[in-house]
Amino acid sequence: MGKLALVLVLVAACFAAGCGSKEASSPASGSPVAAAPDSLSPPVVPLPVAEVLARAKAPGAKATVLNVWASWCGPCREEFPALLATVKRHPGVRLVLVSADFDTERAAVRAFLREQGVTDTSYVKQDLDQAFIDGLEPKWTGALPATLVFDAEGRQVAFWEGGADSARFETAVVQAMQGHSNGGTH
Repeated sequence: MGKLALVLVLVAACFAAGCGSKEASSPASGSPVAAAPDSLSPPVVPLPVAEVLARAKAPGAKATVLNVWASWCGPCREEFPALLATVKRHPGVRLVLVSADFDTERAAVRAFLREQGVTDTSYVKQDLDQAFIDGLEPKWTGALPATLVFDAEGRQVAFWEGGADSARFETAVVQAMQGHSNGGTH
């Protein structure tokens, strides 16, 4: 099967599961929708992929977990408590949450984050879907949720798409804190 056919099959399967990506663009122009920063709580700020990566790789954390999710994605919602609990167990681990929702759905994003007890700033992807996907992780098909884990030096040590449980998050965080790649890509 060719790469394009495989991608189309994966995208179709992802949409059938309810967790495909949504293209955030202006209907008339096809360009990304720009949005102002958020002053409500918890803050939800639009951010381009380059800045998402810069925040994930910034010095000062023992490790960083970057999770891309959406308020309408069942597996994203299911894994969220395990993700938050794992990060909470490890002081010094940074969590970067990026919603794949449309910027116009920030209220739904904020409501879900509030339900989960998230008070720190979170982000909404600002780029068009494919640019965001390719810029974040070339192996990523766009399926949600997607998780990247970085060590203290900003090196990516794990990546996976699809839901994870506490054990998977725990293993990736511990290995990142030890500076080892866990080979967690798939």
